[in-house]
Amino acid sequence: MSWFESLILGLVQGLTEFLPISSSAHLRLTAAFAGWEDPGAAFTAITQIGTETAVLIYFRKDISRIISAWFRSLRDRSMRSDHDAQLGWLVIVGSLPIGILGVTLKDHIEGPFRDLRLIATTLVVMGVVLGIADRLAARRAAAETSGGRHRSVAPGKTLKDLGVRDGLIYGLCQAMALVPGVSRSGATISGGLFMGYTREAAARYSFLLAIPAVLASGLFELTEVGEGHVSWGPTIFATVIAFGVGYAVIAWFMKFISTRSFMPFVIYRILLGLLLFALVAAGVLSPHAGESAG
Repeated sequence: MSWFESLILGLVQGLTEFLPISSSAHLRLTAAFAGWEDPGAAFTAITQIGTETAVLIYFRKDISRIISAWFRSLRDRSMRSDHDAQLGWLVIVGSLPIGILGVTLKDHIEGPFRDLRLIATTLVVMGVVLGIADRLAARRAAAETSGGRHRSVAPGKTLKDLGVRDGLIYGLCQAMALVPGVSRSGATISGGLFMGYTREAAARYSFLLAIPAVLASGLFELTEVGEGHVSWGPTIFATVIAFGVGYAVIAWFMKFISTRSFMPFVIYRILLGLLLFALVAAGVLSPHAGESAG
């Protein structure tokens, strides 16, 4: 991998990791469109350490409070009813599905799941799912502010309403992102919206939930660097680029969803997926473009 490739792929990782459009799919597609070799699941996982470092810094106050409360709850039973302590446990519980499935499906993640036809399918299908979830959230918000005409409509849930059941559902949604094209944030945010959470709450928990899974995955894949065409220098460079760009994207995205819907991302996903289907069908792109023979 050249330094120029790592620069572009680092930019793509940073731009797409937190948006509901799938960073792993975009890294795969960028390489395929440019005629480069597929950077692979290991490169993707390691560069995500950069974007998750941006999460750690952006949400540092929340994370520090949650970790502190969680450790205190181990010694003090009275702390176990504290919201932050409970949130710490729920992040752990929600991380179990992706941890178990990530190890179980490792060979598929690095092989068959990177087929461009599968990526096109997940882009379109999850785009539709996100669109439906966003519509439900918009109707719920409109009902809450309609002057009392819909008193039976429950207000949008916040993270204080999060329990073990919802935490596990969030975790299962996150695990779907092991397939490129699904999108970690897209799947977890959609799941949150379907469960009745506000856009802000769903996005915030999506970012918090990703921290242990992404950091563990990146550290697990460190041994893969140096094998094949991906080397340490370009990988570290791409990770640093992803961190800087990712931090800016988080700040923008959290402001965006406070007043806007996810429909621009829904439309983008569906159009990109259909374009990818057309290019593969026309023979312009091979379903396995860029994959190494080994």
